[in-house]
Amino acid sequence: MSAEHTVLDPRTMRDVLGNFCTGVTVVTGHDGREPLGFACQSFASVSLDPPLVSFCPARTSQTWPRIREIGTLAINVLAHDQRDTCMAFAVSGGDKFTGVDWTRGDNGAPALTGALARIEAVVEAEHDAGDHTIVVARVTGLTALHDDGPLLFYRGGFGRYTTETILDEETATDVNPVR
Repeated sequence: MSAEHTVLDPRTMRDVLGNFCTGVTVVTGHDGREPLGFACQSFASVSLDPPLVSFCPARTSQTWPRIREIGTLAINVLAHDQRDTCMAFAVSGGDKFTGVDWTRGDNGAPALTGALARIEAVVEAEHDAGDHTIVVARVTGLTALHDDGPLLFYRGGFGRYTTETILDEETATDVNPVR
């Protein structure tokens, strides 16, 4: 059987890919009547020139189609102490903003209080990707809010990043590529 026809067990795929640690974001938008948002761990920087990012909402999301229709959004990078915020936005339906402090960002999308950073963007393209879609968005604004460590998702649980600097003994230079 060739690799292109191999059937992979979804549980095994989740378990293996769970070894890749990701940050956690909340993608938000405002339709003029109410704030909208959903938790998203599939987020990446795509290009510096032009400035592009991507994220991957599930096809089952009820919130993403509403934000897509608006066209402008914010990606809020959650801080290590925002697990409860993540969980509020990870559910389907209901008022996800209950008990969540926020203000409107420059583009009108909700800016979550306590987030590490906010990326404001406009939807450029959306591509089919199985049970998710891949959204490419053009960055229109960037705000670094504070440096308190991100909320991380790893093997189905949440954690916190701590900085460990590794020195190269021969050159005595900092070789830690992550800052």
